[in-house]
Amino acid sequence: MAASKVAMVTGAGSGIGRASALALAKAGYAVALAGRRKDAIEATAAAARDLGVKTLAVPTDVGDPASVKALFATTKETFGRLDVLFNNAGMGAPPVALEDLTYEQWKAVVDANLTGVFLCTQEAFKIMKAQSPRGGRIINNGSISAHAPRPNSAPYTSTKHAVTGLTKSTSLDGRKYDIACGQIDIGNAATEMTERMKNGVPQPNGEIMVEPTMDVQNVANAIVHMASLPLDANIQFLTVMATKMPWIGRG
Repeated sequence: MAASKVAMVTGAGSGIGRASALALAKAGYAVALAGRRKDAIEATAAAARDLGVKTLAVPTDVGDPASVKALFATTKETFGRLDVLFNNAGMGAPPVALEDLTYEQWKAVVDANLTGVFLCTQEAFKIMKAQSPRGGRIINNGSISAHAPRPNSAPYTSTKHAVTGLTKSTSLDGRKYDIACGQIDIGNAATEMTERMKNGVPQPNGEIMVEPTMDVQNVANAIVHMASLPLDANIQFLTVMATKMPWIGRG
């Protein structure tokens, strides 16, 4: 029996993914939760069930094609359809000088941040174009790094710029299937990943500066808004950022 509305969130075990999954659950979506850590996604699933929705937790490596295929097959088998995919899973490399990065460090980020988004998008297309009612929505997690780099962030920045291109291609190629695709670019949401900002992070001029952050719930609320639009409307790009973080202007 198909659930009324089904959303999948990758990287759902913590941070933006967990907050967004719970916000979607609160909005009435059944949620399929993917992540590398079984205990973390199961904790998110338990919190979502407390909100009264059906859940599925599938340990997944988004950079591995077989793992992604299994995730989507299990989701379709469990819920019968997929209405929203939030491609959120991602990682960065150690903040070392560009010339000191190893091939393995580069490839790990590309696999998670770019190949993973592509693989999940492919599988979502296969389900969304064949279901009835047809179509769905894909939301990609870009970043402020999809616009401007931080120091020593070549792998992360490169993949996030590439996600913007993939978002545009997905948006175009999804039209014939009633699949909408948009991107959310997030700046300094307070999560485990941005905890280091409390101690200061490197700036382009070499200084270390404590940067303002914002409540991650602001991101989760934006995801629900993007997801809630009818399929003939799309938020193509949305930036949600800490108001006073260094980006607008020259710092």
